[in-house]
Amino acid sequence: MKTSSLIKTGAGFVILLIIAIQFFDTDKNISATPSENAIEKHYQVSSHVQSLLKTSCYDCHCNNTAYPWYNHIQLVKWWLADHVNSGKRHLNFDEFNTYTKERKLKKLDEIVETVKEGEMPLSSYTIIHHNAKLSSTDKSEIEKWVVQVKKEIN
Repeated sequence: MKTSSLIKTGAGFVILLIIAIQFFDTDKNISATPSENAIEKHYQVSSHVQSLLKTSCYDCHCNNTAYPWYNHIQLVKWWLADHVNSGKRHLNFDEFNTYTKERKLKKLDEIVETVKEGEMPLSSYTIIHHNAKLSSTDKSEIEKWVVQVKKEIN
């Protein structure tokens, strides 16, 4: 009897905890205005590459995230917020022109490396966002674009 009572009390506590954490919100990554420092405002980005970046990179690497329905579930919301914040710390396409020349070149090299190695986009992202997966042709297009942008910077 004591064990079942303890289980019921524990389950009740967990349910209350789940309900309570729903009231602790996170800041959404949604900018009211487009950034003047966005990469496409300072460097040539073909419409095809821009589409690839928007589909595969921008949810975590720009100032505007398209949030999925499951972002309303609190633990998931915190996890997504952490991913977006981490992604923007590493590379933010909307703030790219604020970077020093050296940092721009380094970030461009990192784009090629992480895309070639299949590290980006994250597999946890592409599981749900199938259209974010990059084909070998897509990866090659991004690499060519990076070479072009590096020439523009130098």
